[in-house]
Amino acid sequence: MHKIIVIGLLVAATTTRAQELNCVVSVNVGPKVRTVDQSVFRDMKNAFQQFMNSRKWTNDTYLTHEKINCSILININDMPSIGVFNASVQVQAARPVYNTNYTSLTFNFADRDWDFEYLESQPLEYNDNNFISNLTSMLAFYAYMIIGIDNDTFSELGGNPNFQRALQVVNNAQASNRSGWQPMGSIRNRYWLVENYINPQFVEIRRAMYRYHRLALDTFDRNPEQSREIILKCLKDVKKARDINPNAIIVISFFDTKSKELANIFSDGALSVRREAYDVIIAMDPSNQSGYEKMIK
Repeated sequence: MHKIIVIGLLVAATTTRAQELNCVVSVNVGPKVRTVDQSVFRDMKNAFQQFMNSRKWTNDTYLTHEKINCSILININDMPSIGVFNASVQVQAARPVYNTNYTSLTFNFADRDWDFEYLESQPLEYNDNNFISNLTSMLAFYAYMIIGIDNDTFSELGGNPNFQRALQVVNNAQASNRSGWQPMGSIRNRYWLVENYINPQFVEIRRAMYRYHRLALDTFDRNPEQSREIILKCLKDVKKARDINPNAIIVISFFDTKSKELANIFSDGALSVRREAYDVIIAMDPSNQSGYEKMIK
């Protein structure tokens, strides 16, 4: 009897200390990469996945079923020398919608400036206070961004501590002079991504993400018309921030993440609300206009 109790306590303790991420890593190898031994890429996938999933990134308590589902798709574009890789990556995360089997995409970001060194069976070392390698700094940065964005959808501005940690990763990495960490050049990089999330100029987008998910999607099954009204108000708040800086990566990322979902949400319901939502969305995301047409049919 005592053994059963002890085992139960051990299981409970393990559950409450569960890591935050359930991350799936995929590695695609481009035609410019010429190597006979493909085992390094299999090892890379497993090592990166373990790094993301086995670390405890915060002091928060996560149950196993509360882990954040996310994915990292790495496209290896070139291998200039053994152990040196140039790549692009697609990072995505999603969260469940209450009382449904539906998961809503919360983050969808294409990072085109990945370059890193990796040798097969190499241990991945990381420290929040120091830059050790471009590889582990990049992975840690996206771990903190994924957790922060997820927290923002469950509590208003709940991701603040996580974004501060992501900012620390950026600050540590800037002295390395590696691409993607500096304000110069592309606006679609890690520097500008976290800068937008901590910039007061865009705080209404983050607040809108909370209302969108927690007050609208999570109650959609009970009152879809009210949920659409809330989401429409969220879109208007996003537009206010977008009008200040149309090229902000947080705005671009919002529509990269939500365009298909928005088209589906407003493909039904009151026509007046659908038309208003369509006009607001098209003003911000005209390049995807064809995908929004079903909102007004």
